[in-house]
Amino acid sequence: MANLLITGGAGFIGANFVRHWRASRPDDGIVVLDALTYAGNRPSLDGVEDIVFVEGDIRDEALVSRLMADHAIDRIVHFAAESHVDRSLSGPAAFVDTNVRGTLVLLEAARAAWLDKGSGTPHRFHHISTDEVFGTLGPQDPPFRETTAYAPNSPYSASKAASDHLVRAYHHSFGLDVVTTNCSNNYGPYQFPEKLIPLFILNALSGRNLPIYGDGMQVRDWLYVGDHVRGIELALERGRAGETYCIGGGQELANLQVIDTLCAAVDAAFAADPDLARRFPDAPPAKDRPTATLKTHVTDRPGHDRRYAIDEGKARRELGYAAAHGFAEHFQATLQWYLANEGWWRAIQGRAARVRD
Repeated sequence: MANLLITGGAGFIGANFVRHWRASRPDDGIVVLDALTYAGNRPSLDGVEDIVFVEGDIRDEALVSRLMADHAIDRIVHFAAESHVDRSLSGPAAFVDTNVRGTLVLLEAARAAWLDKGSGTPHRFHHISTDEVFGTLGPQDPPFRETTAYAPNSPYSASKAASDHLVRAYHHSFGLDVVTTNCSNNYGPYQFPEKLIPLFILNALSGRNLPIYGDGMQVRDWLYVGDHVRGIELALERGRAGETYCIGGGQELANLQVIDTLCAAVDAAFAADPDLARRFPDAPPAKDRPTATLKTHVTDRPGHDRRYAIDEGKARRELGYAAAHGFAEHFQATLQWYLANEGWWRAIQGRAARVRD
């Protein structure tokens, strides 16, 4: 039996991980620590039984240390982060404070509990990072892998790179058992509606424009969140101490391809279910117009990375990781989730800035 402290567990990926872990390991202890800032949403954990939820900040040293002791924590899964590039361009300081200093506080608490006081008790600190720390790729460049040099291009990715380096340093300097995973663009249920896919789904349902940065040909490796949390589980259980693993979906798609898939899927959903026109009367299909008429191109954001791609070969060889399904299937499931969970996104929609990946 393990006792997990999951930071940012009310966020998008964190909530999916909590749900996955509780379903597969019903006897483990789970403490969720989340500050419930704009992207944290307590209802994302509704129905998950036998968890301890603590509203609090990872930068609160006394709180983190108390949770470690009171719940005999032996694993930390660290999701909590400021994570949106557009927001980091307008307010970089918050990203450095949370992503760098917050990670440092957690590492110090872990070192004190597991090494200084615990005399080397079995433990693991799993740090969730991003492929954005590697910078951008040209059209013919090989995908990112664990040995790719860091070259972050935004305050967000720079803050995540710094936190990655801290985690690595605590392994090499103090012997802390750590694993880091760098993932590609996630999508799926419970994603806060400022990211491209949920934002554009909700915009389409409301008849609002679909704002496309530049020419829309920025390429991303799309990873379904269910595949990602399985990859995290494998790294947590099987990963070698001190190692990093790249977790990808194997689905390189330009933003325009994703948006065209979304528009076609929304049109098909309205054709298959006439009640959607009653529920969402402002959507173009409710007025016999294609969703694609909402597409509009806007000025590209500063320093926008052109292409991300992940080589997950190491995770496949060492962990047995593989994405289960392709984008088309998982996107359909994602769209159906948002159509079926209108109450969830209506309650938080006002908190979402109209920005995107």
